[in-house]
Amino acid sequence: MTTPASLYERIGKFLEDHRLSPDPAHYAFVHAILTNPKGSLARAVESLIDGGVRLHQDDIVRLGGPVGASRPMPEPDATEPAVRESAADRVAPPEAEARSDALAEQTENQVTAFMSVMRTFQEDTSAFGANLARNVAEMNREEIDLPTLATLTGEMLERIHATEQRLEQATAEADTLREKLAEARATARRDPLTGLANRLAFSEALGQCFQMSDSCHLALCDVDRFKRINDELGHATGDRVLHSIGKILAEECQGHLVCRHGGEEFAILMSGLTARQAAALVERARDAVRNRRMRVRETGEPVGEVTFSAGITTLNPGDTQETLFARADALLYRAKKEGRDRACNDA
Repeated sequence: MTTPASLYERIGKFLEDHRLSPDPAHYAFVHAILTNPKGSLARAVESLIDGGVRLHQDDIVRLGGPVGASRPMPEPDATEPAVRESAADRVAPPEAEARSDALAEQTENQVTAFMSVMRTFQEDTSAFGANLARNVAEMNREEIDLPTLATLTGEMLERIHATEQRLEQATAEADTLREKLAEARATARRDPLTGLANRLAFSEALGQCFQMSDSCHLALCDVDRFKRINDELGHATGDRVLHSIGKILAEECQGHLVCRHGGEEFAILMSGLTARQAAALVERARDAVRNRRMRVRETGEPVGEVTFSAGITTLNPGDTQETLFARADALLYRAKKEGRDRACNDA
């Protein structure tokens, strides 16, 4: 039996997962879905969000939901951005840009607050030093009496307490600032469409491979005939296809770094495997993508078979990032030339 508390938690999780603002209109819509999971509305929603796609405000309105509900809350790895120029020439979606701007502003405000605390702390410390010197001078006088000594000691203790409070505040500000900077660093290394690592993060990880003794393998993967998907089904569908492929690659290649390298190209950095094991891992990922049946969200029309080609190469002594990528790219080109939907390696 579903309790009110558990239903409330499920509604909250649904709103959070789909980045919908927690207003009464959205709450009522989700409540209707979860309290009648076999109803036509719930089935329609399930069809729309199949494959990890998030629910949009337009979908809610089309399904008879409230027109006046707030827009979905922005989030950095939005899976369904607005239509843009082309898959090979994407920019970050407006939601991601807004999130980055907000994060930058929060970090800047945090730095300003931290500097203010530190300046105040410095002023208090200087004042405390001067007051301590005065108190010591007073206590060194032979004629000092006990009440005066007690007063001076009390003043010193008050100064020490105030300084401790300032130091505690400064420490808290520093911790918050560190968290914001870590969040900003993570955001700068994440692809906003797929949520995967971007080229910056991948380049950093690849640089570390040059310092490791374990074997490393690079696979460059390019979606076959992706232009057809964009031209025939639209860029929004193309974006969702890329998101699904990224999710499949991340699942199939757990323990290894998967990156969206640009457009419809993905890169996989594999370590601790033999060349044969790396090739087998990429083949399993290719099979998983080929076997996934994708549909156009708005119409239910099948997207058709989606495949990718890959070039797989091993990091050799004396390689640079440029030579490694050039070799993988040449192998990828060979796979395309030989008919696509295959992987070529230098083993």
